[in-house]
Amino acid sequence: MQIIPVDIAGHPYEVRVGHGLIADLAGQCGARLRKATVPIITDANVHAAWGGAVEASLAAAGKVPAWQILPAGEATKCWDNLIRVTDWLLALEVERGDHIIALGGGVIGDLTGFAAAILKRGCQFIQVPTTLLAQVDSSVGGKTAINTPAGKNLVGAFHQPALVLADLDALTTLPVRELAAGYAEVIKYGLIDDPVFFDWCEAHGPALIAGDVAARHYAVATSVAAKARIVAADEFETTGLRALLNLGHTFGHALEAETGFSSRLLHGEGVALGMVLAARFSAARGLMPAADAARIAAHVAAVGLPADVRTLGLNVTGAQLAAHMLHDKKVDAGRLAFLLLRGIGQTFLTKDVTLDEVSVFLAGALQG
Repeated sequence: MQIIPVDIAGHPYEVRVGHGLIADLAGQCGARLRKATVPIITDANVHAAWGGAVEASLAAAGKVPAWQILPAGEATKCWDNLIRVTDWLLALEVERGDHIIALGGGVIGDLTGFAAAILKRGCQFIQVPTTLLAQVDSSVGGKTAINTPAGKNLVGAFHQPALVLADLDALTTLPVRELAAGYAEVIKYGLIDDPVFFDWCEAHGPALIAGDVAARHYAVATSVAAKARIVAADEFETTGLRALLNLGHTFGHALEAETGFSSRLLHGEGVALGMVLAARFSAARGLMPAADAARIAAHVAAVGLPADVRTLGLNVTGAQLAAHMLHDKKVDAGRLAFLLLRGIGQTFLTKDVTLDEVSVFLAGALQG
């Protein structure tokens, strides 16, 4: 097991990366599980795969789980389920010092974390991410949220977990599509500021998707360490450093909104395509070599992720697609904040991009 510290001022915690962590859930959580009943929020798919292992571990420690099993999918991150979860936790008489367990992917982690943030003005929670995307990104850093009709993650709070258990065994139960979607966030860390890691991704990404255990461990640990470093330096996204973690997300969230936040386009697929679009937009502006943008698109396509917006078959104009970006959390005084690239490993934040410019670019991308 590899332990990666997240040095948040006043709230440091560990991310543990290894095998068998879910089977040893009670042992890993230790004294954090103060009561005989342990509240666990998960989805139906994860419960079917890992519920038995969790129950066995807790039983060996003299504890029993109280399950809140939600439907799988992005639509679960909504007001109705937030109310359902918070009412359930209150009925269980969860106290501020108790630890709620989020067992699942990014949807479950985000929803549980937000519920923990607002319940009694802040309860403890433990992230047990079961998808690659959640292990390398959403479980670390304390961003929690739900989606609304206006857009993705627009209602939420910063609320750090007490512990993150990234069990690599959980990745063996994922469909290839889910693995690839999570891998998009791995690529992101190379594109932000680590071109050597992007080189590694090009060499090992397909093997990681295919099941290479060593590649998965290295990718998760390297990604978590990169995120931990950035989050520790800018926990609340006040300096602009943490905003770099949103590379590909402005374009990606617009695509997710256009596809109704549905299984038609998974979040990681939107991020992957968003990074390709950000790179091509950067190249069109003369900021980065066109060859670098093509290299990014080639690697995204090589691991089975969408690299061309035309493959989505959207019946939309460039202006309509760009309009979704006005609901982006990074809009400041009506100005769009965009993450662009000067090259691989050279991401930067700018506010000199106009909606008209993006509309024209997207119109061209939609037409080919």
